[in-house]
Amino acid sequence: MEHIVRTNRLTKAFQGQEVVSNVNMNMKKGEIYGFLGPNGAGKTTVMKMITNLVKPTSGEIEIFGEKLMPNSYHLLGRMGTIIEYPVFYDKLTARENLELHCEYMGYYNKKAIDEALELVSLVDTGKKKVKTFSLGMKQRLGIARAITTKPELLIFDEPTNGLDPLGIKELRDVFRILCKEYGTTLLISSHILGEIEQIADTIGVIQGGRLLREIAMDEIRGETTNYIEIMTTDCSRAAYVLTDKLQLSNIRVIDNQFIRIYDQHVAQSEITKTLIMNEVVIDSIHKRSGSLEDYFLQVLNGGGVHA
Repeated sequence: MEHIVRTNRLTKAFQGQEVVSNVNMNMKKGEIYGFLGPNGAGKTTVMKMITNLVKPTSGEIEIFGEKLMPNSYHLLGRMGTIIEYPVFYDKLTARENLELHCEYMGYYNKKAIDEALELVSLVDTGKKKVKTFSLGMKQRLGIARAITTKPELLIFDEPTNGLDPLGIKELRDVFRILCKEYGTTLLISSHILGEIEQIADTIGVIQGGRLLREIAMDEIRGETTNYIEIMTTDCSRAAYVLTDKLQLSNIRVIDNQFIRIYDQHVAQSEITKTLIMNEVVIDSIHKRSGSLEDYFLQVLNGGGVHA
């Protein structure tokens, strides 16, 4: 499958200290790539290098099959971005901002402005000046500006910041439409793992400037396992009973409130019965499925789920 973006040993150092180290990313055409990592992991720096806002210290970036160079303006014209906080002409309306954007991009299709505003639910803002917009409205306008010129690649750094749950759902639907109906490729960074889990085709996990894992969501769903989660006020005694009486070894204590049992060979009813008989008070016990959050934390912690 054709790759829209590829990086080879991409590295960036500031004042001799590497903030991005040997990152190899592979983004396929028409997919949503979720870029995950804690604050300061290097996500924004990678995005800035892909958009030529920051020059790499070493390594290469290939976009649309061409090597990205300092003067690759023709490649940047095929991209739409929101990196950090979008900035507008505050005394202009949403439509006027988009018209100005299209003017300096050399894109003359006013119907595209209507479509973009409608997609992000800003079509009825009329003569309202952007300076009166809420944070969420400005975020949606930034996305409208990014998609107005029908780019092949969209790069969004935390695009749901400032949005309420309804706004997040609406944007999720927009991203799916752009990907599935328009064939647009999206690179989205986010700290809201549940949102990425619902829309991403591939995820990349970065920490300390290094890409720890790049994997398709379908593979994650195959790798994540079901488990039994117990809530109890006496995790230490419960863990002792589970390991000593039932010979369970693949368990994990979380925040001294929950125990997750990954062993599959003992029935939940038997676990409940054994804990009660050994005077362990159970507040709740449920079967659960592994989530992207579980996978993400496992990767950041070295990959293990054992206690």
